[in-house]
Order: sequence, then structure tokens, then C-alpha cells
Amino acid sequence: MRLIVLDTNVVVSAGISPAGPPANIVAGLVLSGLVHVVTSPGLAAEYREVVRRARFHRYGFPPLWLGYLIEESMRLPDPASWPLGCPDPKDTPFIALAHAAGAWLVTGNLRHFPAETRNGVTVVTPAEYLARFEARGA
Repeated sequence: MRLIVLDTNVVVSAGISPAGPPANIVAGLVLSGLVHVVTSPGLAAEYREVVRRARFHRYGFPPLWLGYLIEESMRLPDPASWPLGCPDPKDTPFIALAHAAGAWLVTGNLRHFPAETRNGVTVVTPAEYLARFEARGA
């Protein structure tokens, strides 16, 4: 089974636009069981906190599928501190968890994870993830 860590921006985008690559990952791959999401207590808490922000209420947030996504995810403990600095220190738990799980990190903000901070973690955009998934004939 394929393992991915979803950056919060991917979760939010999936809830806002049901036709975009983030929604295709969540609805088409994750919720159908073709891909497995990895979370930790800290990431799950961030997902829940961000989708409850007032600016997302107009989109019907929180998305109904979020609880299922979290409950059915591979839940690991919060990862150890990431030794390589990211431009935004709040992003380090995502790459640390992906590293700990042997998962890919799917994000809409590649610039937040420059190559020198990845330490072997594959970091891709939602569109790139879908293209690679389809190319492998999964």
C-alpha cells in the first residue's frame, strides 16, 4: 500500500475544490483505499484546527470526510524533531513524519520543503503525485 503524508494545504484544498488534484487524491485514492494517509496526534490536531477557521465556513467546513480520513489513517506518534531547518518551522513535523513512515509528502507548497531539507523524503505536489500514481498503473 502506498503511504502519504498530506500537508494541511492539501486537505483544505480538497475540501474547497472537489474537482482539483487534492480532492482527487482524497476522494479517488485515499477514501477508496488505494493510498493510505499517515498522521500523528499533532498533524491530526492541526487538520482539525485549520478546517474550523472562520474563513473556511463558507465552504461547508469541516469536510465530512475529514474524521474518516484521520480515523482510518496510519497513526504514528508525533515524530522527533527534524534536524534540517525548513523555511517555516511549522512544516517540519510533516517532513519528519513522512521520513519516519517511509511515506511521500504531498504539498501545495514545494518551496516550504527545499531539496536540502528533505533527507531522502520524496516531496511532490498533488498533481505530480497523481501523475506518478497513474504512470505506475496502480
